[in-house]
Amino acid sequence: MDLLRFTTAGSVDDGKSTLIGRLLVDSRAIPDDQYEALRRASRSRSEVDLAFVTDGLRAEREQGITIDVAYRYFATARRSFIIADTPGHEQYTRNMVTGASSANLSVVLVDAAAGITRQSRRHAAIASLLRIPHLLVAVNKMDLVDYSEDAFRAIADAFREYARRLDLVDVVCIPISALHGDNVVTKSERMRWDTGPTLLHYLENVTITPDANVVDLRLPIQTTLRAPGLRALAGEVASGTIRRGDPIVVLPSGVESRVERIEILGRDTDEAGAGMPVAVTLAEEVDAGRGDMLARPGNRPVVATGLDADICWMAEEPLEPGRVLLVQQTTRQVQARLRRIVYRLDVDSLHRESQAALRMNDIGRVEIDLAGPLCVDPYRINRRTGSFILIDPDSFATVGAGMVRGPLMPPQAVPGGALDDMVIDRTARERRHGHRAAVVWLTGLSGAGKSTIAEALDRRLFGRGIETARLDGDHLRQGLSQDLGFSADDRAENIRRAGAAARLFFDHGSVVICSFVSPYRRDRERVRGMHPEGHFFEVFVSCAIETCAARDPKGLYARARAGQVADFTGLTAPYEPPDSPELVVDTDRATVDDAVDAIVAMLERAGVLSVT
Repeated sequence: MDLLRFTTAGSVDDGKSTLIGRLLVDSRAIPDDQYEALRRASRSRSEVDLAFVTDGLRAEREQGITIDVAYRYFATARRSFIIADTPGHEQYTRNMVTGASSANLSVVLVDAAAGITRQSRRHAAIASLLRIPHLLVAVNKMDLVDYSEDAFRAIADAFREYARRLDLVDVVCIPISALHGDNVVTKSERMRWDTGPTLLHYLENVTITPDANVVDLRLPIQTTLRAPGLRALAGEVASGTIRRGDPIVVLPSGVESRVERIEILGRDTDEAGAGMPVAVTLAEEVDAGRGDMLARPGNRPVVATGLDADICWMAEEPLEPGRVLLVQQTTRQVQARLRRIVYRLDVDSLHRESQAALRMNDIGRVEIDLAGPLCVDPYRINRRTGSFILIDPDSFATVGAGMVRGPLMPPQAVPGGALDDMVIDRTARERRHGHRAAVVWLTGLSGAGKSTIAEALDRRLFGRGIETARLDGDHLRQGLSQDLGFSADDRAENIRRAGAAARLFFDHGSVVICSFVSPYRRDRERVRGMHPEGHFFEVFVSCAIETCAARDPKGLYARARAGQVADFTGLTAPYEPPDSPELVVDTDRATVDDAVDAIVAMLERAGVLSVT
């Protein structure tokens, strides 16, 4: 049995929630006990207030309106359905975008007595931008116009005329009365002039377009799975099919390899399609991680540093050129800046208006500069890789939704050398420095030699002209983490702050040398996850605890053994050695120079100390 996702939209009081209630009740998708509870909650105890089936929020019931997206599931003998009941108020247009973003079909309700409204046009325009394949216009409340065929034809003709100016392929109009059940599940005896299907019959039989396979393979990487003898790239297939033995390219790096193994939920398989969560092992070990994408070498998405896009702005604060935002697209998030607003779309006239800013619920075309590359397809051919959200970097609230029209060329440098319009990202800084950015994370017991090695490594790299930054546990405790103690929670927060600070220096193209006891694996893995795969190097500075105690210049081991220091790592608090660090340095045997030589050799093998 296949699945149809559809959304309902329209103006306030057009009857969206009532229509869904009618569908659920008449198709017997409401359990008896729930039906009885709804009957008791209804204004009239003799019949169910159908809107209550979806208007679940207390504020909605008190106000008699829908103010959030209500999702419902039901099924018939022919098909399963997921419904998104979206608000009618203009100020909740963003909710309509949310509900419609994954829909196969949109139902736009029009009040037969009131006719087509601004919101009806707005929702049709959004459906067009979102490339929803099918639009069903349900002309509701036909009972208020005495089930007049002329009234229905006038609305249907006007809507189709408006829709011709949009990018809508399939538009169907059906006259209904959700309150009385006419043409919803069963044919209406009062509209015998209508020879078309009922609303449910249409939903059961409309062709579901497989938009997830419009283009070839797109597999955004969610995470890297690492274990002894295993390094797999995990994520959900966004489109196309991946097969064992296929040639593959990792983007944005462009490194090519071959699929050696595919697993779904721990079981090997020969292939996987759109929507399936997979773990993919490649024939060669490549530099790839969260935010990268797998594709076929002969059919790649565009690696873009700027976007030409349509957006719906959702925040109360206006969007103006120059504003810095975060763009989240598939599994990748990058900083961005609005270059310019090309136009604002007037949903009534469909005219393109020049505007200095987009206000809440405005729809417009914009140009966006990106601080890092995104692997995108035009939204019209791939809704998964062609869509994104805009996030406020301060509040982390979602403030906009976008659809990619195409890549945008980076801004050109202004004659005379002005750099005002240039995007200065980590890649640009790496080219300037002549090496890649990286984080070298030294972990081990107190007294193992982490800080000594870190200082010597800093000197060595600085002498080679490498841009470095150094973070030390003692220094952080004296500054950013003065307020923290040494409990497990405080240690975790201290390491989180250290990781965040390291990321700042990393984004500026530096090789960041960090020396922290960092006793817990989960905290170190959390910091690893803050950085791109292949740029984080965990170095375990191994040393016997008695050697550490003998070296101890601060006398901490003696004080801890005397009970004067609580929660001391290695004695009264645990230390969890790394499972699979990039390098182990045994300072019981190795000198400081030996340790630095080993770390520099590791960075050279990884290609950190040069830019190709």
